[in-house]
Amino acid sequence: MRVSEFDFDLPNERIALYPVSPRDSARMLVIKPEIELEDKIVTDLVDLLNPNDVLVINDTKVIPAELNAIRHRNENQSKISFNLHKRINASTWAAFARPAKRLKSGDKLVFSAINDSKVTLENLIAYVEKVEQGQAIIKFELSSAELDEAIKSFGAMPLPPYIGAKRELKKSDLEDYQTIYADEEGAVAAPTAGLHFTDELLNKLMTKGISIEKLTLHVGAGTFLPVKVDDTSDHKMHSEWGEVDADTIARLKVAKANGGRIVAVGTTSLRLLESAARKTGELEPFCGDTDIFITPGYKFNAVDILMTNFHLPRSTLFMLVSAFAGFDNMHHAYNHAIENEYRFYSYGDASLLFRQE
Repeated sequence: MRVSEFDFDLPNERIALYPVSPRDSARMLVIKPEIELEDKIVTDLVDLLNPNDVLVINDTKVIPAELNAIRHRNENQSKISFNLHKRINASTWAAFARPAKRLKSGDKLVFSAINDSKVTLENLIAYVEKVEQGQAIIKFELSSAELDEAIKSFGAMPLPPYIGAKRELKKSDLEDYQTIYADEEGAVAAPTAGLHFTDELLNKLMTKGISIEKLTLHVGAGTFLPVKVDDTSDHKMHSEWGEVDADTIARLKVAKANGGRIVAVGTTSLRLLESAARKTGELEPFCGDTDIFITPGYKFNAVDILMTNFHLPRSTLFMLVSAFAGFDNMHHAYNHAIENEYRFYSYGDASLLFRQE
């Protein structure tokens, strides 16, 4: 399909720069095939789901992945900013670099702290292994848990570019841009549909008989990359690491057999579940990288309902929701959301999509 088919006009004032409080008071647009749109709020999720349904959440935890460094090459120095986006091994990361054209293999990087944390190390040092298309592969002198702690000290929370370009990072973002159930460190962007949940809402869902299952997909900064091709078939999707274990898969299959529906919280949960069912059409345990790219025409094997935020025009995520709930349905729903002043993107409102067969 032409990428231009996924374009729409979005006024700047519809972009949310701050979240609502409490989290679960955000608005939620319910989108069902051939049924009129319903304007709800996130707490209505309790009434919209049935006993035996399963809510699948992504427990990845955002790390402070924005880093500043001085590049050293002989006697020459230059300031470079990095956004870590994918861990390669215990000491090596792939990172978007600005400006990447000032880097080449062998360059020494000396990082400086850019948050309020007390830095216990004098320096955090890395070396450039490779530079390609705006990103660099950088190998730190530290590794594993020691490197993780250093990144926390030297880094800052990586707000999405459409927020970070409009305001400064606030101390409140350290909590706001993290789900309440975040546990597995490794993401450089939040699974934002999960930002709407509170302990109270989760307890109400479980009291009704709706179970909660966890998986992990470490969201990469590639989720914000624009689609630069004219046809969707030419787009190369970024890869992200994820895991859904055998016990979780077994419980999901039992729930489905008992008439329950799988409700993915966020496109990250959906992408991992669909990756887990990709080989055979049936859910199987999954651990590794996925670069699944979902566009209209894709046959969904695992997910029945998707809770997600409102996405960018021409983005892979808008393509995904168009595949899930119908191309025309989603254009109609987004027009409704814009006209009725829904808030878009990471700190914005939610939508609840029922799959169109």
